[in-house]
Amino acid sequence: MRREFQLPNEDVRFLDSLGLPWDTILQGSERWVLICEHPLPDGYNIKKVTVGVLISGGYPEAQLDMFFLHPAVSRTDGVPIPASEIQQVVDGKTFQRWSRHRPGDEPWRPGVDNLETHLVLTRDALDDEFIKRPSP
Repeated sequence: MRREFQLPNEDVRFLDSLGLPWDTILQGSERWVLICEHPLPDGYNIKKVTVGVLISGGYPEAQLDMFFLHPAVSRTDGVPIPASEIQQVVDGKTFQRWSRHRPGDEPWRPGVDNLETHLVLTRDALDDEFIKRPSP
């Protein structure tokens, strides 16, 4: 496990509570959190992935946005996943970008939102994929 930059204590406690390996990686000027062996809901072609979160400048006051998966996933029913594309190489691995953003009625709340609340939105997006686009 690599710790190349410091996260707020509440994020470290949250990540440790997951019981999954995780890293903080510096790549040029970018700061990444990589959560390894993260389980996916049923319906994807892979059971576990590494979830990447790009830690924005100004975090925790500035919001986190989108998430990245390695390896890239697809749906077992063949329905395409919109706004997900191979986009970013992190730590020598290619990650699939999921362009998912906070709903307009749920803006980032400095002092309340953090890596944990962002991961809740990430998990919701993975689940919602099958609600918004049910199998044919």
